[in-house]
Amino acid sequence: MNPIQAQLAHTLRGTDFEELGERYVGKVRDVYAQDDRLIIVTTDRVSAFDHVLGTIPFKGEILNRMAVDAFRATEDIAKNHLIAVPDPNVVVAKKLKAYPVEMIVRQYITGSLWRDYQSGVADAYELAFAPDLKKDQRFEAPIFTPSTKAEIGTHDEPISKAKIVERGLMTADQLERAEETARRLFARGAERAAARGLILVDTKYELGEDEDGELYVIDELHTPDSSRYWIAEEYEARFAAGDAQRMLDKENLRGWLIEQHGFSGHGTPPALDDEIRVTLASRYFDAYARILGAPFEPTVGDVGDRIRDNLAAAGLL
Repeated sequence: MNPIQAQLAHTLRGTDFEELGERYVGKVRDVYAQDDRLIIVTTDRVSAFDHVLGTIPFKGEILNRMAVDAFRATEDIAKNHLIAVPDPNVVVAKKLKAYPVEMIVRQYITGSLWRDYQSGVADAYELAFAPDLKKDQRFEAPIFTPSTKAEIGTHDEPISKAKIVERGLMTADQLERAEETARRLFARGAERAAARGLILVDTKYELGEDEDGELYVIDELHTPDSSRYWIAEEYEARFAAGDAQRMLDKENLRGWLIEQHGFSGHGTPPALDDEIRVTLASRYFDAYARILGAPFEPTVGDVGDRIRDNLAAAGLL
């Protein structure tokens, strides 16, 4: 049996390790808080339009491995929260104060920004968008489009830099430093993607600071869940023809939800059937191989049991 199909019954929906400390359950990650550190478990949950929809085989391991690789490849740009990796799905991270704003950098107008542009919501960024932009068009230079952070089941909202400071979400100095760091991270990510024949279209960064005000990169970095990737060699022809780009990110799921089920975040989301779960897992395998330059080698089995064993071996349980 295909390992993806074999893993359908073993995906990690969630964890409950009481010994690790107080647990916070996010859209994708279970986070256990300790005195000065966090134990972050990347589950196989998948979310879109701010709804958790189900699980995808091996998704958590793939995302965690890719994020760890990206953290290590950008340590010269900014510090990150990574302390240790006791399991393929788990990181031990430095506890930091996260900024209440997502730092989003975009090189192309597509996805949510294109939808906002069409509906007029993009004005919230207080940026000067040309009136005749086309879907998937490249900006002359990357743009910075931050958003507020939403609770599960509610939607992130676009916000301007001026409003961030005005509302007291961040100081002007914090925001300036965060934007500069996000842009440098994006440049590095785009460079690494180009070397693999990919385009880093846009990405979101989670940033925070320690007790001394030093900036850190947290959460995840340059994964298919936080970033949009296209196949570089096909971009021009597809853009000229008005065709959809070949994607390596969650926009595949968003497209399935919109086109097949008419769901774009409002009401009750459809259940993921095994066919789309296998299809999406295959896309994550492809993304891993293309972005990291080596194939993902899956091991079928109970993810939760493996994590417990590895945490115990690391002295964390």
